[in-house]
Formats: sequence, structure tokens, C-alpha cells
Amino acid sequence: MSSADPPPQPIDAVPLRHPWRWVAAAVIVVLLGLFLYGAATNDAYRWSTFWQYLFDDRIPSAIWYTLQLTVLSMVLAVILGVTLAVMRLSPNPVFRSVSWVYLWIFRGTPVYVQLVFWGLFPTIYQNIQLGVPFGPTFFHLDLQSLSIPFLLAIVGLGLNEAAYMAEIIRAGITSVPEGQLEASTALGMSWGLAMRRTVLPQAMRVIIPPTGNEVISMLKTTSLVTAVPFTLELYMVTRNIGAVRFEPVPLLMVAAVWYLVITSVLMVGQYYLEKHFSRGASRTLTDKQLAALAKAQAGTGSM
Repeated sequence: MSSADPPPQPIDAVPLRHPWRWVAAAVIVVLLGLFLYGAATNDAYRWSTFWQYLFDDRIPSAIWYTLQLTVLSMVLAVILGVTLAVMRLSPNPVFRSVSWVYLWIFRGTPVYVQLVFWGLFPTIYQNIQLGVPFGPTFFHLDLQSLSIPFLLAIVGLGLNEAAYMAEIIRAGITSVPEGQLEASTALGMSWGLAMRRTVLPQAMRVIIPPTGNEVISMLKTTSLVTAVPFTLELYMVTRNIGAVRFEPVPLLMVAAVWYLVITSVLMVGQYYLEKHFSRGASRTLTDKQLAALAKAQAGTGSM
């Protein structure tokens, strides 16, 4: 374009209007208001009982047990999940087969059934002995003499969740370009060292979001540990109170509110964790990058 040509006229863009969006939004707001009004005036909710037990002395203890179950089970699941994912990707056929069978069993059976099994574990295996076959015994443990429902609940939840974490971690590992692993092995790293030092740190960007969802899911799955049986977590405590008072609905609302509070805190933590691990993959240009781009465009325009 020569200097004598007039500059192009600015485009007078008119935004497209969407009146039906406002109509749909108004309908949703009206329906939500009607639902809230109906819930607030419905005697079946027993709001007086709800406010009475929302901060009951037994609730903090139940929340603490629920958090312990969630955290400890997820720690076990992550450790075992990493091991299973690495075994699934290992060139060793024995490791791959063992990992596949584990995933097949624990993903193919309901978690409640597994927890019932772990609750019956002290009955099935009354004594655990380690020693020489037909010889002396070095270690003996009487499981029926122990009260370990909390430990069994952690084991049951953790082993089940490990199967799902293994697939999440495997997906994260396979998302890393193969050249990264090849470059690491070319530098003399073993396959395991390359996984630990090169591949897994880069895979975290893909692993973190679904792992956060699994943590939230684990928090709610702790309500199933009554199958072990373990009855000190949040759901069972509120359920027992409701059964004594013959008012299950307000106590279920108490449990739901506290689950929502804990889930909201976990979601905030997940957001900042995702932001931390996605720093190198952000699609938003930094100020320095924008300045360099503007400078390059100015240089091109002056040519």
C-alpha cells in the first residue's frame, strides 16, 4: 500500500443480540427462587433442627475422621497408582500383566463390595503368621484381637482408588512426547530414572486436574466405610443423630452442607495447584512477550 492511499475505515461492528438468552436466564432465576421459597417454608426440612445440629459438638470430630480417611487413602492411592502406572508401561511383561490384573479386579468390582470384604478380613484371616514352611514361626498376629476398622477402611479405599489413579497417571505419562524419554536415556539415565526425573514432572500438568476430582470423589466415598464397619465419619454420625431424633432430613442436610464446605475448600486448592503446574503451558502472553510482539510488528510495518 502506497503512502498516497487513504487509510482503511474502521469497521463499525454491531454485536449480535441474543434476547432468548435473557428470557432463559429470567426463567431459571424465577424457578430457583420458587424452589428456595418452597424449601424455606416446607416443614419437612425441620430447619430448627438443622440449625441446632449444624455446629453440634459431635460434628467436628466426624469431619476430622472424614478428612483423615480422605487424605490417608489418597496418599496410599497415589503411591500405589504411580507404581502400577510405571509397571503398566514397563517393558517387562510380568509387570504389565500384574498391573493389568490389579486394574481389572479393582475397577471391575463395586467399592462397597470391596469394603465389605475388608470388614470381613479379620474373620477370613484370623491369624497372620510368617515363618519357615513346616518350621518355626517368626511372626504371629491375631487379627480378631485387634480393633482396626479405621485402618481397614483406609486400605479398602486406597486400594480401590489406586486402580483409577494408575490410569490417570498413565495418561499423564503418555502425554509427554517420547523424545523426552529418548533424550534422557541417551544421556545415560536408566528407564526408571528417566521416568522419575524427566517424564513424571512434565506429566503433572495432565495428572493434577483429574486427581483433584478424585480427591473430591474420595471425600464423598468415605460415607461408604460403614461397610467395614467404621461409624465415626460425618455421614454415619449425622445419620445416627437423625435416627435417634426420628428426623433424618435435617441431619442429612447438615451432612450435605459440611460436605459442600469441605469440597469448596478442596476446589480452591485444586485451582491454585493447577495454576502452579500449568505455568509453562499458559496460552496467555506475558507483558514481555507482548512487548516483543509489538516491536516485531512495528519493525515489519516500517519495511
